[in-house]
Amino acid sequence: MAQGGDIIIRFENVSFEYGPTKPILEEVSFPVRRGSKFTLMGQNGAGKSTLFGLITKTLRPESGNIHIVNGVTIAMSRQVIPRGELDLTVRAFFEKCFPKKVYDIDPKIDEVLEIVNLKGHTKIHDRIVKSFSGGQQARLLLASALIQNPDVLLLDEPTNNLDKAGIAHLTDFLKDYKKTCIVISHDADFLNSFTEGVLYLNIHTRKLEQYVGNYFDVVKQISIQIEKENRKNALLAKEIQANKEKANFFAMKGGQMRMVAKRMREKAEEMEEEKVDIRKEDRTIRPFVIPAQPEITGEILHLSSFTMLKNHMPVQRITKISLKRKHHLLLAGPNGIGKSTLLETIASGTSEGATIAPGVRVGYYRQDFSTLNFDESVYESLRHAIESVDGKFDEERMRSVAASFLITNDVIRTKIGALSEGQKGLVAFARLVLERPGLLILDEPTNHINFRHLPVIAKALDQYEGAMILVSHVPEFVKQIRIDEVLDLEK
Repeated sequence: MAQGGDIIIRFENVSFEYGPTKPILEEVSFPVRRGSKFTLMGQNGAGKSTLFGLITKTLRPESGNIHIVNGVTIAMSRQVIPRGELDLTVRAFFEKCFPKKVYDIDPKIDEVLEIVNLKGHTKIHDRIVKSFSGGQQARLLLASALIQNPDVLLLDEPTNNLDKAGIAHLTDFLKDYKKTCIVISHDADFLNSFTEGVLYLNIHTRKLEQYVGNYFDVVKQISIQIEKENRKNALLAKEIQANKEKANFFAMKGGQMRMVAKRMREKAEEMEEEKVDIRKEDRTIRPFVIPAQPEITGEILHLSSFTMLKNHMPVQRITKISLKRKHHLLLAGPNGIGKSTLLETIASGTSEGATIAPGVRVGYYRQDFSTLNFDESVYESLRHAIESVDGKFDEERMRSVAASFLITNDVIRTKIGALSEGQKGLVAFARLVLERPGLLILDEPTNHINFRHLPVIAKALDQYEGAMILVSHVPEFVKQIRIDEVLDLEK
């Protein structure tokens, strides 16, 4: 961690659990120094957002102490705007950031919107939050933390939904930022531009590990550690087997040789104790296939026109796109131009310029996961996905698909609303596998997803044999997928 600054936050043996069956942190200790900038890493569901909740005091530890220096202010840029705030005006959204009424708040709003590169027309203060695109909402979330001018800035997946220009703008801001900053993100290049250390939450031990260096340094250190653990276990396994074979040989000799055999077995047991648990949090999802609806032939989607936003005004554009099986379309354009709205209208069948062939099942991955019922358990959600296609329930198949997305027995009965954003994303992908769509529509499918899972997901999309429309602002992800056509809304 950064040296020189005084410690302003200290965790001492902090434990936290969501009920007796879901422990998250066990006796976690670490300091945060003034002016430090570091990353919080860990698998989906490891407790990264929980740790932020403990720092902001929206959650309380089961045991241990969290010391925050008197007068130190903390603000968090959340992953998503809560549903209850989507109908607020921009002004009301920012007013909620303060415990007391702030007079003449409009100039302050203008200042932070300038910082996050969200310049609007003169009536932006009265615009409804949900009228903004996903990328623009990401900027609003960041601005809602900055407007509080905190001593400690907590950023939870701040690059989600941001286009290339937005990420560049945020990166430059954080490089020059003089205060303390802790960031949760899976964007390696973004993190490497300013990170000086990493706090790593180990989902297996529920401990927190501290590393010095950038994102790639830490991934390399963890990989080396796993290799060492694997090598140690392999050598021990070999010795254990040799001792067991010798023990069996001497035991058959009888007499005093039985004592030698006993010592051999005891030595084998001691070596079993020496074996170390391999880091389970470094598992990735298993390779998977999204089966395409088999009976669909011919044209699946015909797009003759679409609506885009130019200077905040809707503009009609004419196009001619025909999607058939194995045809992948990339939808491009900056934040706020109308990509998500176009996808939504196509998926819902309300787009005047889009016609989906009769009988085609649409698999729709929304960036806000609103296609999922947050009040259902994961089990119920996956069950409904199977039943909607097959008319009957195959529990063995459902559990097999769930397991491939790291949806374990302790997760499957959890309500979707209680999952981390990354876990919701994995549930959404599991549903797509079970739904067997003829048309696959994906809006920013990399958001919130652990970086280890992304190559597996990219390969599945690359191999998908139905028609597909993809929106993604992550070039490294898109490069791994076969794209047959690009529709740039801006051009």
